[in-house]
Amino acid sequence: MGIFARWLAAFVLLALTYNPTQYNYVRWTRDYGSENLSIAVLVGLLLLIGYIIYLRATLRSIGGFGMALVLAVVAAGLWVLYDLNLLSLDNSNLNTWLGLLALSAVLGIGLSWSLVRRRLSGQADMDDVDE
Repeated sequence: MGIFARWLAAFVLLALTYNPTQYNYVRWTRDYGSENLSIAVLVGLLLLIGYIIYLRATLRSIGGFGMALVLAVVAAGLWVLYDLNLLSLDNSNLNTWLGLLALSAVLGIGLSWSLVRRRLSGQADMDDVDE
């Protein structure tokens, strides 16, 4: 699975949990979760497993400081787009999507960092030696 696919999976995980449309887990459980409690719990647990996988891998590969650094780079990029008048922050839905994009970038880079480091340095991690 490539770097883009890992980022896309992180974006889908975050967007399934919450997004500005009506099609997300948070809104569905708020509106219909009491009627379908078993399904709400099952889907919630599946989402939790996805978050645990992503967060554990991200924290192990780039750590908390690395996560903050990636988020800062994404935020600085958005700031540049705003200063160049290429981005308007008046639309709250767009802001939510940008937040999802920023968080998915952190998780996607965190999950893919071993691949990036191996390609840049030529050194394999201990977890990668059997490939």
